[in-house]
Amino acid sequence: MKAPVVLFWFRRDLRLEDNRGLFEALKSGLPVQPVFIFDTHILNDLEDRQDRRVEFIYEALLQMQQRVTSLGASFDIRIGEPLSIFNQLTTDYAVKAVYTNHDYEPYARERDQLVQHFLAENGIEFLTYKDQVIFEKAEVVKEDGNPYTVFTPYSRRWKATLQKKDWAGFQSHQLLDQLHKTLPIPIPSLEKIGFKASGIAFPDATWTKELIAAYQAKRDLPGVRGTSQLGVHLRFGTISIRKLASETSPWSETFLNELIWRDFYHMILWHFPHVVGKSFKPAYDAINWRNKETEFEAWCEGQTGYPIVDAGMRELNTTGYMHNRVRMIVASFLTKHLLVDWRWGEAYFAKKLLDFDLAANNGGWQWAAGSGCDAAPYFRVFNPYLQTQKFDPQLTYIRKWVPEFEELTYTRPIVQHEVARKRCLEVYGNALKPSR
Repeated sequence: MKAPVVLFWFRRDLRLEDNRGLFEALKSGLPVQPVFIFDTHILNDLEDRQDRRVEFIYEALLQMQQRVTSLGASFDIRIGEPLSIFNQLTTDYAVKAVYTNHDYEPYARERDQLVQHFLAENGIEFLTYKDQVIFEKAEVVKEDGNPYTVFTPYSRRWKATLQKKDWAGFQSHQLLDQLHKTLPIPIPSLEKIGFKASGIAFPDATWTKELIAAYQAKRDLPGVRGTSQLGVHLRFGTISIRKLASETSPWSETFLNELIWRDFYHMILWHFPHVVGKSFKPAYDAINWRNKETEFEAWCEGQTGYPIVDAGMRELNTTGYMHNRVRMIVASFLTKHLLVDWRWGEAYFAKKLLDFDLAANNGGWQWAAGSGCDAAPYFRVFNPYLQTQKFDPQLTYIRKWVPEFEELTYTRPIVQHEVARKRCLEVYGNALKPSR
């Protein structure tokens, strides 16, 4: 007869330390079997068989497997549709409950409802917990209970709410002796999952006081290391948001605000799921986008003739990363200079960014296009030349990614700034007249 166990389903929380759902599972009184599912519903949509995000997940799993096998336990890693996999798992184990952490994206919510329904039909509890954000859903709302749609008052309430709580983490790593003891279960190879290793190193998961303290002064300068590059680790949960926020908040209010923006966009996605595919402000769906495919391709390839824009796109295409300030510049250029629908740019970033996060990516693109909550006004059109003078005055960043920018062979600008700015104001103005 099989011994009863509970499963802990890892998703966006690929760590053994300060993991809320894992902590709760380990306290349950039953042995905990860690599980990860390479979801084919997600994997089949990835075009690049060297997608480094899959490689990142795989490496994180290998590191955790090494730790748990030293304790006489093992991950059970499977490939397939989650509902089908849970059908297998509940046959292979005497499962009493499944623990996991919340996921807020539309597909994840639908997936979890199906899994919960299946488990309930089999008398198995499905228990989920908050882990990837500090505050979620309706934890930070207005006095009348409605969600905020402007960042500054939200951030004030966020900080005030934090004063009533502490930063205490969840000492899951101290309870790992509660893991289900079993012989090592072979991990499928990356090739078996359908992907290949790139061999390119990922940003590390460490931070220093010096970096965070200088964040406000250096964060907008793409030519220097002024940002943490922790986005991919927050995206996949290889670091704890609680630990990061608690350790860095005394050093930089500006850095803390960036973490609050992250919570803000997750809250927006939860309360306003229509932002996936539609403008937060409905009037902006009336914009008559030009959507010239040749211009979009030039933008994707970093061949617009605007060095700061091209540098950003080449950095993204080469590394899976783009500097935060440059993300705003290239997004403004696509939506306002070229009048290409923000959804095109959003989808391209979703394919390329190592740290792709639906809530933040959607929020950032709608901010740039003017269609989002607390967005840049539509008449604010970034001048790429002025942005370069202000944030890359020595052309350090541009020289790295667009070394030919001073040569006669460099692409001529595909649009003139003043012409594009005037056209943008006319097109946006015509679309938004009824809402004024």
